[in-house]
Amino acid sequence: MALIGGKSGAPALPLTVVGLIGSLLPVGYLHVVSVGKLSPVRHTVSDYIFVDGGSVLLGAAALLLSAASVGLLVVLVRSGLPRRGPVSWLLGLWAAGLAVAAVFPTDPTGVPTSFSGAVHRYAGAVMFAALPLAGWLVSRTFTANTAVRRFSVAAGITSVAFMLSHVALVRPDGGAVLLGLFERVLFVLLYGLLFALAAVAVRRGVSS
Repeated sequence: MALIGGKSGAPALPLTVVGLIGSLLPVGYLHVVSVGKLSPVRHTVSDYIFVDGGSVLLGAAALLLSAASVGLLVVLVRSGLPRRGPVSWLLGLWAAGLAVAAVFPTDPTGVPTSFSGAVHRYAGAVMFAALPLAGWLVSRTFTANTAVRRFSVAAGITSVAFMLSHVALVRPDGGAVLLGLFERVLFVLLYGLLFALAAVAVRRGVSS
């Protein structure tokens, strides 16, 4: 695999960081061009597929983030993370969930759930649970890193809040629809966690 880059795995780390940053660009662009069309408080990031060009851009962002996450897993394994341990499986589930969510788009708000929409939602539930748990396990068993632990705990709590916020969609008295707000906060925390994990790899000498 080209990302591994020999014994040290050094090329994988800069490619991973570039992939993480690159995955943010299409989403940032979609936020700008959708002003006045979609609400960042009510609508999820997945809803940007309904903006002109959104399907391609959002799919590319998700696949790039998935690839970057696989690269991150490679460098962490190269730095001593057990290849077949629970963290590797959870990071793999996160990356796979992103890819599946990209292939199976969501449904428009208010439309009955289709097969694609159901797969998208389940993939999202898996990935939003897997990455915070993986980060927490890393901070407990692999490196006592404060940033990794704090991002993991904050992301885990926000993930639960995001899941619970779906109640407003299915119950008339469920309260204000805050799906988009919770999901965007969650993504900020998840990206923070991914960059913190990359920093752990740097400190363990992967890039040397």
